[in-house]
Amino acid sequence: MIRPSCLLASALTAGTLLSTAACSSGGGDGGPARADSSTSSASPASTVPASPVAEEPGAASPSPSASVRALTEAEARAALITNSDLGSQWTTSKGVAAWHDALLKSKVDASAFVTDKGNAKECQKLLDGLYKEDLLGKPVGASAVTGFDDSDNDAQMRYEVASYGKNALNDQLKWLSTLPDVCDQFTAVNGRGDRQTVQVIETDLPGVGDARQGLQVTMSGELEGDPETLTLDFAAVRVGDSALSLTNGGLSGTQHQSTEQAVQAGTNRLKDVLAGKSPAPTQG
Repeated sequence: MIRPSCLLASALTAGTLLSTAACSSGGGDGGPARADSSTSSASPASTVPASPVAEEPGAASPSPSASVRALTEAEARAALITNSDLGSQWTTSKGVAAWHDALLKSKVDASAFVTDKGNAKECQKLLDGLYKEDLLGKPVGASAVTGFDDSDNDAQMRYEVASYGKNALNDQLKWLSTLPDVCDQFTAVNGRGDRQTVQVIETDLPGVGDARQGLQVTMSGELEGDPETLTLDFAAVRVGDSALSLTNGGLSGTQHQSTEQAVQAGTNRLKDVLAGKSPAPTQG
């Protein structure tokens, strides 16, 4: 039997990872634990303060142009990272891994939420957002997407830059920051009846941009009769009215260091673009 992690979807559907290098179109506070940035497992590390979702006192302010205008399509494409920002094992993605549909297209077992049925809806919103790749909502302006495959760790990264509006972004980041508490652990069932135990923890991100939020989602159970564990990083950083966001991981775990590298390099590129500068060349 071919491992699902080695299969790639034959065609891309709306809302899924783009197999081209890039494309464009119109368009936190408090978690109980964080992931260790030096490991690829989903084991929580010691508790540390949450990533902020509002401007931090004393933090460097974005340039005026970064906070008052939306990206153009050309700027969104220019703000995308390249595989040189990540490492030699990362290459342009060839398609969507089979686990994207097989695991993320799942329904929350609401019956397990005994005390607060409303939390089941929030957890379903999380799974739907990961599947549809719109956890920050729908862009109101230009957007651009690129994707990469990690040949060493059998992982994929989807990376997007888009304009959403400052207030909308802050609302979404605040909602994301609640998920490690609201959706700490729950059960999801895919279309084949495979049951997955889902855990959500907060992850630490570089202190860049105006606001940021990191999560790690782990789905452990069976896939077509075989035991499987999907581990995904999600990270988002707001710069003015725009943001970068990414998912990174797969059935062999996630390298959180790559998430941090993408966030650091991507924020610098986005700030340069919004300031009217050409992004600095990537140091390969």
